[in-house]
Amino acid sequence: MLAGLAGEAAPYRKLLDELAGLLRAYYARRAPPGIDAEDLVQETLIAVHTRRATYDPSQPFTAWAYAIARYKLIDQLRRARLHLRAPEEAADALFVEPGADAAMASRDLEKVMADLPSRTRDLIRETRIEGLSTREAAQKHDMSESAVKVAVHRGLKALGLRFGGSNGD
Repeated sequence: MLAGLAGEAAPYRKLLDELAGLLRAYYARRAPPGIDAEDLVQETLIAVHTRRATYDPSQPFTAWAYAIARYKLIDQLRRARLHLRAPEEAADALFVEPGADAAMASRDLEKVMADLPSRTRDLIRETRIEGLSTREAAQKHDMSESAVKVAVHRGLKALGLRFGGSNGD
């Protein structure tokens, strides 16, 4: 993609050829009967070409291209007034028990914060999730309010650098 943006025709053509193959497989798995997958492939390739200036080179190309593909499929489904349906035997897998989302989020949060020092983890959890004030957390941990603010800020900045982007803000 970067070579194509720089005006190099041969690498750009190769990119579009390889992307066409990936898109055929993508739409073959997702497009319901009545939707022409090849039309979607062509529409997506045209959209990639016409919107190539919006591609952010710091992000993965495939994520950008598949986002366009997903929107093209959704647009086609809307035009055809079709809906994707899951097989009845798979219906149980579509739903989770009440409270399961909170349990999964809690588990994911613990994994994300695992590399932080334990006190920093506790301070972030208490001030950002449980709703304690900075003053309450400071009293609980026998720290100054400023020290709590600094610890939370540094912990969140470390998480931001690791998971949220390049600057941690």
